[in-house]
Amino acid sequence: MAHFLLMCIFVAEKSINNLNHSTMKKITLFLLTVLTFTFSLKAQQYVSTEPANRNVILEEFTGRGCGYCTDGHRIANEIMANNPGRVWAINIHAGGYAQTSYPNMITQDGNTIHGGFSISGYPTGVVNRTTGSGIDRGQWNGQANTQMGQTSECNIGGMVVLNPETRVATITVEVYYTGNSTVDQNFLTVAMLQDSILGSQADYGNYNPTQWVGNQYCHMHILRDVISESAWGDPISPTTQGTLITRTYEYIVPESIGSPNGVDVDLNNIFFLAWVAERQQGNAYRPILTGCKLEMVQGVDEPIYPSFKGITQIGGATCTHSKDIEISIQNIGTETLTSMTLVVEMNGESQTINWEGELPQYAVEKIGATVEVPFGTYPVNVTLTEANGEPQQKTSTGSVNCIEWADVEIEGDEEELRVEIMQDKFGNHITWEFTTPDGTVLGSGGPYTMLAAGTGTQMHLEYVTVPADECVKFTIYDQMGNGICCSYGHGYYIVKNSQGDVLFGDEDDGQFGESASHLISVRGPQAQVEVGETQVSNITYTHADFVATMVYEGYPDEVGFSCRKVTSSEPMIIQGFYNEFGNILGFTDDLEMTSIYVVRAYAIVNGETYYGNETTFQTWTEGINELEQSLKVYPNPTSNVLNIEGEGMTNIEVYNTIGQRVMMQQVDGNKAQVNTESLENGLYVVRIHANDGSVLNRTFSVAR
Repeated sequence: MAHFLLMCIFVAEKSINNLNHSTMKKITLFLLTVLTFTFSLKAQQYVSTEPANRNVILEEFTGRGCGYCTDGHRIANEIMANNPGRVWAINIHAGGYAQTSYPNMITQDGNTIHGGFSISGYPTGVVNRTTGSGIDRGQWNGQANTQMGQTSECNIGGMVVLNPETRVATITVEVYYTGNSTVDQNFLTVAMLQDSILGSQADYGNYNPTQWVGNQYCHMHILRDVISESAWGDPISPTTQGTLITRTYEYIVPESIGSPNGVDVDLNNIFFLAWVAERQQGNAYRPILTGCKLEMVQGVDEPIYPSFKGITQIGGATCTHSKDIEISIQNIGTETLTSMTLVVEMNGESQTINWEGELPQYAVEKIGATVEVPFGTYPVNVTLTEANGEPQQKTSTGSVNCIEWADVEIEGDEEELRVEIMQDKFGNHITWEFTTPDGTVLGSGGPYTMLAAGTGTQMHLEYVTVPADECVKFTIYDQMGNGICCSYGHGYYIVKNSQGDVLFGDEDDGQFGESASHLISVRGPQAQVEVGETQVSNITYTHADFVATMVYEGYPDEVGFSCRKVTSSEPMIIQGFYNEFGNILGFTDDLEMTSIYVVRAYAIVNGETYYGNETTFQTWTEGINELEQSLKVYPNPTSNVLNIEGEGMTNIEVYNTIGQRVMMQQVDGNKAQVNTESLENGLYVVRIHANDGSVLNRTFSVAR
């Protein structure tokens, strides 16, 4: 059977002088491959060839001045959540309620699409463009379900490779016809959308509270640009069963879109949709056959190219200065990454992280670190210094925050906190909540009623029970962002403990703007834990034994030693064990010869870490220590006498486990006996001095 391959290449550049495109350069390279016979000369990469039902593109016409549009946003979100991978909403800011103040999300393409439909109110929308007029938000779900129940004439899929250095997006879209379209020519549209644009939004009924961030609205799936040459799509044909069409676009993502008061295009918050429409503008009925969200990755042509995706403080607000961060790195080079070295710097302190593993091209690795943060907000810098053994010098900066907390010490298992809210006239704007670090809400209140008078106040007393040893965050919100004081009544908030002591807030704390937050640490009876200084013994070229005392009524969750070279900030954690005498014991064989180390014991009790004082020691240098080779200490354990033999001994010291010297004697010769009758049962360290200046430590125990 013969095979035909028809290829048509079309290059066009869209005018960069059009409205809202003054800063934009757009280059499109179309590669159209049409296969009209049963056997394909080129197989598809992304699109399925199996028949499937329609996916849905929901175009919602909206604006920041539309007080009911947030209800449309909520409904669209619910439809998408109920049909993952089947429905995508596009918020098009156009019409009388769209605003040119910041953030101006009006686009020429959006205006064009808006003008193609008869719009009589807002919010309104079209579902797969099955109507010539916008339909009410209450009809969207039913229309979407109808569309998803119908068989599509084609499938669509694709990939976007974004170069973060050049901002060039290479977009490949495939359309495969599993059936015949009713017309000979269809239209392919590719559009760029953006999430997480913060700005104002009218909201008459608080219809969509989940998208409010303080007094700013988080605008989602906003149309930023149509990549296709026309806002209505690019023509594709033939539209018969078995046809595979592939198009590739090269698109330079603008730094900003919108004039005036344009919005930056954040590469971490954009995504691309593609859809096929049966007809272009000019027909009242021009349905979308199907659509999809294109997979997107970042990539460059260099073999080794790790790229920072961000530095994020993870976990909720906690009543500790130790904060966890997550460093996201994507491999956008062509080779698999197997090793990386990162240096984390915060507030003058640094730590080195050595990562090993397998990070394939386009994959993202999340690397954790813990930093000590004083009260306040501080920058944290992460520098990538090595990848696959090759030097790198890439730095990314994030921020970490530590909120000051109020301490409440209690005797029982829980504490009842009292919340006093003096609302102003607009109590319907006020809400508050107590949350734990994992997001659990322990208590909440509001919104309250709006008072009838022009100004006025009303007191609300609320109570929240908090369990012992919990860190809770209190947050009060005002939807309008002007606090609860003063033009409409002198409002305020106060939080007290069960004894009536004020933890925070007073009668001047009504002017908090959009929100205010405070932390409270409710602490039950605390464990009394004391970790002593570490004693080091049996030091060799690579080995050392450690022992430290611990005072605690109970058994710790974990014990061990943190050991590091004095030239490094990265500690080696040595797991230890806790014996019946109240000692923490451990050892390591992973030391380096002729190195100075610092070691300290630690114990974890009820999730809190306690440290002892640091001890410094040095490993052996090759070629010395005849004493080590000949030393014998026996019997161990002993009851009355400890025998010690070794070349070149000069004197002997005996220490207990809290660091007190309990015995010392001179040695004449290579043998000595230590009388242990006066020593109580327990663990001891004998320190043996040699005439060459070296010192050896050995542990022994007395047991009777």
